[in-house]
Amino acid sequence: MTPAHQHTPHHGDGGHHPEHGDAAQAEILDLDAEVLAEHIASITAWLPLKSEPRQIVDLGCGTGAGTFALLERFPDAHVTAVDASAGHLKLLREKACARGAEGRVRTVQADLDSAHWPNLGRPDLAWASASMHHMADPERALASVRELLAPGGLFAIVELAGFPRFLPADAPENRPGLEERAHAATDSFHAEHVPHRGADWGPMLTAAGFTVEAERTITVNIEGARNEAIRRYAYGSLQRIRGVAAPALSREDLAALDELLDTNGPNSLLRREDLAVRTERTVWAARRR
Repeated sequence: MTPAHQHTPHHGDGGHHPEHGDAAQAEILDLDAEVLAEHIASITAWLPLKSEPRQIVDLGCGTGAGTFALLERFPDAHVTAVDASAGHLKLLREKACARGAEGRVRTVQADLDSAHWPNLGRPDLAWASASMHHMADPERALASVRELLAPGGLFAIVELAGFPRFLPADAPENRPGLEERAHAATDSFHAEHVPHRGADWGPMLTAAGFTVEAERTITVNIEGARNEAIRRYAYGSLQRIRGVAAPALSREDLAALDELLDTNGPNSLLRREDLAVRTERTVWAARRR
């Protein structure tokens, strides 16, 4: 699904601003794809398509969560996967080869904030998961998507309501509510660096010459129990949040957060059995007028 890569703290399926080491970002993107695979598949099945697309563009593809979900959903389609990160695109190509799908995927390295996009073909479907909110000029990006699409083509935007929550409200035992306070501590950063996160894309799509045909919000609540992928997903996500939240947290909260992130400590997230993935994703399906 793609979340988009994002500004620290990173989360999402893909994006277009390579600020962090590709390896660390790629791990989070891959875990996102693994943990939320069922939800990604449900979105691709829900799209209000008039016919099965043959040419698809995945904008801000990351390591390919959306790309491979779309290839699976539409077995006759070819996907052009676009991202700014050469490292992510390399991983995507390796996955395509491992799955025997290399003939159905083309990768293009490009900055989607550029006023001039490379030749991405004439797709029937454009997909952007967790990437649109990073655009410096959303109106220009939407105009570029409209120009890109074939007449009557569909544009699917998948966006996050916010970063997932993993801990119970009364955790950790020594600092209940720590996770919410850590998220709140990042609010000013997000307001400055990711101002379009949580935006309502419906009016912007309409203004850009699209007809919004459907909108859907998906509530995600996956119980982690002993799920190792969810533990690693929680660890990677909170580790990134710490980098932004630390200056605004109390000394006690920061110490408790560091205990959760201590891989060898008794309170490590990697040892907890009470984790879950709780978040929301909203999808807009808009047709080019």
